[in-house]
Amino acid sequence: MENEREILVEVNHLNVTYGSGKKAYEAVQDANFKIYKGETFGLVGESGSGKTTIGRAILRILPTSGGEILYKGQKINGRISRQLDRQIIKEIQMIFQDPQSSLNERAKVSYIVGEGLQNVRPDLSTAQQEEKVRQALLDVGLLPEFASRFPHEFSGGQRQRIGIARALIVEPEFIVADEPISALDMSIRAQVLNLLMERGMIVKEYYGKIYLTDRGIFVAREVKKQLDEVLAHFPPVEEALTDEERFTAALALTAALPERVFTGRYDQLMGTEETPPAAG
Repeated sequence: MENEREILVEVNHLNVTYGSGKKAYEAVQDANFKIYKGETFGLVGESGSGKTTIGRAILRILPTSGGEILYKGQKINGRISRQLDRQIIKEIQMIFQDPQSSLNERAKVSYIVGEGLQNVRPDLSTAQQEEKVRQALLDVGLLPEFASRFPHEFSGGQRQRIGIARALIVEPEFIVADEPISALDMSIRAQVLNLLMERGMIVKEYYGKIYLTDRGIFVAREVKKQLDEVLAHFPPVEEALTDEERFTAALALTAALPERVFTGRYDQLMGTEETPPAAG
């Protein structure tokens, strides 16, 4: 029952506007949804429909022009207290869409991944921070010695893993993943998809449940079932395809579904009619 489930994030009549006056453009209009603790949430929409804008508004990267965003029952858009702002920085993190532009090219991986600790865990010694960076890299399948390197020394998939480690190291309660594979080559997409799926339970064990904003296609367990269904009825082709090619094609077919079809089955796909598993 809804009244028995804890609402972690609630978006009510949200509007986000770029520009002002005659050049004003309303990127998000009257968005409404709830995300419950312990569930994986997919935000579905075409490119340019405002998914990224909503995610950035939740993180307070973008200002809102109307409506409200509640986190644990507290309004977090607009002016908030310094204490609440620090809480948001610690408890809400984002995995950005483009691994090429989201990492500081002049900083070593150790600084990129560990920077958040300096803000939210100033009580940790240098040695303790270094150990947390080491563990965060291991958690995403990277070698600890990579900490001394710079972002340009890594492939796209590895850079995305660095971004994931950066988001996880502060042990957030809520993560927005903004289309984390859309900017990657096809050969790397499966690698990152597998990481998000395979590491999901490990991440849950260490950090709490992950919440992901994307096309609602690949990270939620329920949506993976739909991919499996597409693969089960995959049309025959003349040439044999590798598993990666079949998976990529199934992903594209699922992404091409009209929004009204996807959202029409949203509650069923995302399991919102059922009590989500307990986080932790």
